[in-house]
Amino acid sequence: MYVQHLSLTDFRTYSQVEVPLEAGVTVFVGPNGVGKTNIVEAIGYLASLSSHRVSSDKPLIAFNAERALVRGRLVRGTQTTSVEVEINADRSNRARINRANPVRASDAAGILRTVLFAPEDLALVKGDPSNRRRFLDDLMVTLLPHRAGISADYERVLKQRNALLKSARASGKFTASHEATLDVWDQHLAEAGARLLHARLVVLSQLKPHLERAYHQLTDGSKVAVATYRSSLSGADDDGGGASEDDTLSSLSVEELTEKFIAVLLVHRKKELDRGISLVGPHRDDVDLVLGGTVAKGYASHGETWSLALALRLGSYYLLIEDDHTPGATPVLILDDVFAELDASRRKKLAAIVGGAEQVLVTAAVSDDIPESLVGHQFQVVPGGLVSSGT
Repeated sequence: MYVQHLSLTDFRTYSQVEVPLEAGVTVFVGPNGVGKTNIVEAIGYLASLSSHRVSSDKPLIAFNAERALVRGRLVRGTQTTSVEVEINADRSNRARINRANPVRASDAAGILRTVLFAPEDLALVKGDPSNRRRFLDDLMVTLLPHRAGISADYERVLKQRNALLKSARASGKFTASHEATLDVWDQHLAEAGARLLHARLVVLSQLKPHLERAYHQLTDGSKVAVATYRSSLSGADDDGGGASEDDTLSSLSVEELTEKFIAVLLVHRKKELDRGISLVGPHRDDVDLVLGGTVAKGYASHGETWSLALALRLGSYYLLIEDDHTPGATPVLILDDVFAELDASRRKKLAAIVGGAEQVLVTAAVSDDIPESLVGHQFQVVPGGLVSSGT
């Protein structure tokens, strides 16, 4: 799979830009702040309907514009598909597929698959649990786009339940009415949470061997990378943290997880009422990343942290390839200003791994940051546009 053409209208710093692309390696070179990341961010948005840089869509729309348009012509095997996403400031986003009538933006999810490496990925190792939860949920949706509703359903129920807990706490008295209503929301939360937890556990189990393989490829192989799910359903403490995943939790069905969820909620009901917030559920979970038997966060060196973050993305790439063997299904690889952060050895290893992908898009501040093995078409990024520099 590759992007053959990209067109942006009022997206970030671009009022209008046309970017002809091809299979193989394409490099975008330009100083920081000139807009090279905006280009690959737009391609990532076409795939996931979200940005790797910001949590909301508003910053993606150019100043004083009401909407932004991202259009891509995609090639998968012998099939060409055009996808357009309209990002709106004041109403729901829309999409067009092959110039048909507008549909919900979510209908365009999954047509393009990308795996994006960026400096922000260090947060997957060094940052708070929300970064690792989002990584897992994004991968879950990439594998099966219809799963996007699982997280949304859970967040909606969680918001309602938290509002009830806050109201009960503010009243100073937990009444029979509060209890009956909370029982109902406990059931809703348990059902939605069990579906989300089960999906995460399945995805993580699929990712684990690919993560181990990728970390071994990027390093000298002296340490093994392991990812373990930490669920608040397993020995949740006062702060909502939990014990690491065990075989029992991983083997439970959605129905069995729902029952366990309800039981744990009852145990923690008084604590939740005292604090006015839900202390148990997937929103409190984490993924433990371990190198050589030691948790990476706070202990891994800078090089190890970078290698582990890259291995998470590269492992995702391998998993997506394994998920779909049809011709042209290989995801587009995007490396956003990554090589500048790596030493010579890691640059060489990463370039050797990704060089064989059907399409690789690379951004860099200077050409010297790009390993010689990643030879391809090059664009010089200038304010508001691009200048082709050839190969």
